[in-house]
Amino acid sequence: MNAVMTLNNGTALSIQHVTKAFGPNGGTSVLSRLRRRTPKPNGNGKSERVIAVNDVSLDVRTKEIFGILGPNGSGKSTLIRLMTTLLLPDTGQVQVFGLDVTRHEMEVKRLINRVSVEAAFFKKLSSVENLLYAGRLYGLSGQDARRQTFEILRRLGLKDKEISGPLEDMSRGMQQKVAIARAFLTRPILLLLDEPTTGLDPRSKREVQAFVQELRQVHDATIVLTTHDMYEAEALCDRIAILDDGRIVALDTPAGLKKLIPHHNGAEPTLEDVFMALTGKELIKEEDLVTI
Repeated sequence: MNAVMTLNNGTALSIQHVTKAFGPNGGTSVLSRLRRRTPKPNGNGKSERVIAVNDVSLDVRTKEIFGILGPNGSGKSTLIRLMTTLLLPDTGQVQVFGLDVTRHEMEVKRLINRVSVEAAFFKKLSSVENLLYAGRLYGLSGQDARRQTFEILRRLGLKDKEISGPLEDMSRGMQQKVAIARAFLTRPILLLLDEPTTGLDPRSKREVQAFVQELRQVHDATIVLTTHDMYEAEALCDRIAILDDGRIVALDTPAGLKKLIPHHNGAEPTLEDVFMALTGKELIKEEDLVTI
């Protein structure tokens, strides 16, 4: 924890020359074997090595909202798992506020939390009951867990009836806000939001996006956000990295990224134009995928 107290270069997250591969000789822990993507068979019927993250380097500044855009299979989820200690890098280094995720795993876990696209809840229980349960798992005393639970939920704008009602009766947007509130029980100074608005209706998306902005403004949290929504990325993120085939192909502010390609018929390019020009791919949303 001393590294956190003495860090003065304004960097919350530092990823330097990180590579992660799966398949033959890939994977560095039980978790990595459990969570790896299925290796592709080669012509001999044997699995081949798949490089999910390929020599990635980036720094996220304190109090920044940093976005990661990429098509499906680009390595976004693997990169997030490397930040959370769920996976270990094969090469390179990941540091959270000066703490190496490999050598200081438990200290890093106390500084971070993650919200994924499908937040797991006990749907028959209320939001209060879900947060109280999580608070005790995080090691909070019963009194502290209850105090923080009501404080956070009321700040979210939940009324007493909503707080005490079953979570399954809430909208998806409200459930995602509760998921972020649950993650915030530990007072993380680095919050990782992995596709937090995928599948939400427009109103619910706006609710979650507004809460993300509030987290940064009120709590000085540093936020890393992966998303398929270009408008969301531009509205929320200070800087954005575009990831393709495990590599960063561009990293800049939204305005800086749009300067990378020329105007067309006098119109300023959109982030989607930039993405397609740099990757040659469309950004397919998870909810648009069809399982055959």
